[in-house]
Amino acid sequence: MIKVVTYGTFDLLHYGHINLLKRAKALGDYLIVGVTADTFDRERGKLNVQQSLMERVEAVRATGLADKIIIEEYEGQKIDDVKRYDIDIFTVGSDWKGKFDYLEEYCKVVYLERTQGVSSTEIRSEQRTLRLGLVGVSPILNKVERESAFVNGIEVSGVYSVNSHYLTEQLKQYASQTPTFDALFDKCDAFYIISEPDKHYQQIKLALEHGKHVLCESPIVMDVEQWQELRDMAKANHLVLMDSIKTAYSTAYYRLCLLAKSGIIGRIVSIDATCTSLFNFENMQMLKKESPEWNSICAWGPTAMLPIYQLLGCNYSSKTIATNLMPNAEKDFDLFTRISYIYPHAVASLKVGRGVKSEGELVISGTKGYIYVPAPWWKTDYFEVRYENPSNNKQYFYQLDGEGIRYELLSFQKSILTKKDFSYVSEEVSKAIVKTISDFNQRKDTVII
Repeated sequence: MIKVVTYGTFDLLHYGHINLLKRAKALGDYLIVGVTADTFDRERGKLNVQQSLMERVEAVRATGLADKIIIEEYEGQKIDDVKRYDIDIFTVGSDWKGKFDYLEEYCKVVYLERTQGVSSTEIRSEQRTLRLGLVGVSPILNKVERESAFVNGIEVSGVYSVNSHYLTEQLKQYASQTPTFDALFDKCDAFYIISEPDKHYQQIKLALEHGKHVLCESPIVMDVEQWQELRDMAKANHLVLMDSIKTAYSTAYYRLCLLAKSGIIGRIVSIDATCTSLFNFENMQMLKKESPEWNSICAWGPTAMLPIYQLLGCNYSSKTIATNLMPNAEKDFDLFTRISYIYPHAVASLKVGRGVKSEGELVISGTKGYIYVPAPWWKTDYFEVRYENPSNNKQYFYQLDGEGIRYELLSFQKSILTKKDFSYVSEEVSKAIVKTISDFNQRKDTVII
């Protein structure tokens, strides 16, 4: 029996894919089809895959051409598969000609001509471009504009900012054309918002009322009732409202969460997350401007809360907030805040600061071992799983592209196009973040030090 293997993403399966599978099948008696995993596609820079892994697997299965379907998850797997399944022929499209010649050491390699005039990329490019408006005062707007170029089908079409000091010349030009928030409505289909947190509620509400999708820097709002109102409004109007926490879309962070949930370190009993950066306090008038810098709990709190709420859940038994406020500031500006959580079977703590510097690491402790992520953990490409016996320790490395922003934009776009939720920050976690910051603002469970 002659065994044949081929690989592909098989996104938006079309007759070109089917023709390739038919010709691959004709090369032998038994066809194995490798479908690339979502995370492997991301690692290879293939960002615009529209369908989930299971949707793509089922589409290949429905053709009836594959005798066996496997998942391709890592670089170098093709050699492993050829050996494992005793493959006689490896085949792939001719646009990869020469790329897989190294496999000739293990089996015959055949490059098949592609069907002309059709590709998944062309099908995706025919979809309407999402016009994205940027709102706020932050150098992060420049990163969003830069990373949007990596996502096919998204273009920045307008900017509203009360202070363009941080913006590139290109974005300053956009901002000069839209002097008011309302001026964006005709130019944009969706908004990315990173304005002062106190302004989020009104801006999001106006955007939703005008039929615009919203990706907003977390915390979305400062009050749970407002959060619920906006969520209900978005659902009623079939609009997407997503939290922007770019760390959630970092490949390394996403993988460490999966490993932690899998039981690799046993039962999780403790999480400690630290996020700090020093704010320039020389010009104290900054705090009196129309759009001041975010305080510690808003700037760093959502990121630090993310692993705690995602791994231990949002139903903690109690929490204590200890904060150190800047004296004589017009608005609450916490120089440093620590939150301690008690869960039925675990504890957690976070430290955030814009006036105190500390080691920005993440430690997840379990009954078998622990996961250690060095500073700055929120944009890491590396972490370790450590055990009592150091010889069992394992290191994990993942490429960090765009700090996770491009994958966040991609998830936002996919949610809009498919009307399904592709956010990596659940509504439950989003609400818990808002509630915690609301408790801070109301001094609930809070001690001022």
